[in-house]
Amino acid sequence: MHHTVDERRLRELCEESDDRHSDAMRTTRESLAAFVDVAGGERPQDRPAAEATAAEATGPDRWPTADRTGRRGLLRSAVVGGLAGGGLLAVAASARAATTDVAALQTAASIENLAVSTYQTALTLPFIGGSSANPVIRAFAQKTMTQHTEHAQAFNAAAVKLGGKAQTGTDPKYAPVVAAAVPKIKGPGDVVSLAITLETVAAETYVKDTSLVTTPDLRQLFTSVAGVEAQHQAVLLAVQALLNANDAAMIALPPPVAQLPKAAGSVGFPNAFYPTSMASPAAEGAVQ
Repeated sequence: MHHTVDERRLRELCEESDDRHSDAMRTTRESLAAFVDVAGGERPQDRPAAEATAAEATGPDRWPTADRTGRRGLLRSAVVGGLAGGGLLAVAASARAATTDVAALQTAASIENLAVSTYQTALTLPFIGGSSANPVIRAFAQKTMTQHTEHAQAFNAAAVKLGGKAQTGTDPKYAPVVAAAVPKIKGPGDVVSLAITLETVAAETYVKDTSLVTTPDLRQLFTSVAGVEAQHQAVLLAVQALLNANDAAMIALPPPVAQLPKAAGSVGFPNAFYPTSMASPAAEGAVQ
């Protein structure tokens, strides 16, 4: 089947996707920077002068250089301030929180890595990335793969700055699902269905992580990226509906609005509130 597409409208669609992605990544970078400052190594000399002076004037036993980073600095300040009992409990809780935060970041990276790998594989198929592919679907797959790559890089950068390892592998729960599905792919509908699963897992995981991570900055990070994944899911659900109705010709830009089914405007948003039933546990893709 020969597909036609308005190249100008396709560029506009890609720009709209890029705008949402860019907004999310800008928020992500700001949130990561603030989170790392607070949770991973603020030193006394990095604080405002008055604040640093107050911290260092608590006693003659000032922070040694080795203790001026990470959670050990918090422990030293608690002891020096005469709050050893409560301070130890606070530091222990802070360390547990840091472990959860790093694990959540690593798991997020593993989900993003799997999405990148899946779209990369899909684009080698003639009906997704080849000359016979629908140009809208091909452009969507290419753009989305790039965005997932940037998400993985952002999550890993935060994990490393907080003392964790970069997660270069794929999610251990869903990687076998993808591996089992790829040999059975027969057409665009199979690819779209698989992509919907991955985008749903990503969005729901990040929504759930907002209640698990420990700082407003990190919550903002996850909600920002979740919005991008939800947009991916919505587009894919609309494409799936048209493929299932044997209306692939309507996956075009501009779309034949008068011929679209009534559900075209709502099929991409099946839930009033975002569920989390498919969310991955924070430690699912963690690495030591």
